[in-house]
Amino acid sequence: MSTRARVLLIALLPLCAHIPGDAGRKVASAEIESFNRKFQELHLKMDNAGVLALWEEDGVALMPGQPPLVGKPAITAWLNKVTAGTAGSKVTAEDLQFHDIIVSGDWASEWATEHQVVEQSGKPAFEGYGKLALVLHRSPNGEWKIKQEMWNSAPRP
Repeated sequence: MSTRARVLLIALLPLCAHIPGDAGRKVASAEIESFNRKFQELHLKMDNAGVLALWEEDGVALMPGQPPLVGKPAITAWLNKVTAGTAGSKVTAEDLQFHDIIVSGDWASEWATEHQVVEQSGKPAFEGYGKLALVLHRSPNGEWKIKQEMWNSAPRP
């Protein structure tokens, strides 16, 4: 392939995300699957900055037993508080199984089951299970971002 053809191909790639119909949904679903892998990897690393970069500025997190966290500053404060309360801990397992990606234009929804293991200094490991629902929005630069997240616990399978 010539250099000119490669440059043209690279220039056209962002347009693929806006292909109408089934082809566009397949492209968007593949992008969201990539987003999901990154989401899981960042949580495993406990990378707060990386996780927060996945959120829209006006995103909303709905956590069990708490008022809605509206906007990235509120989500940031909550995440920093959780991290401070678990200093010395390390996520050793983060298994998310995503289901039912539904894409409509620049919007998408999906749900997941979660299993997480956190090693805690001087304490037994925490092992938890949960359910997660995400509403995603494609930003003007083509990146998928979290618009809304809802999480709750789930029984051990």
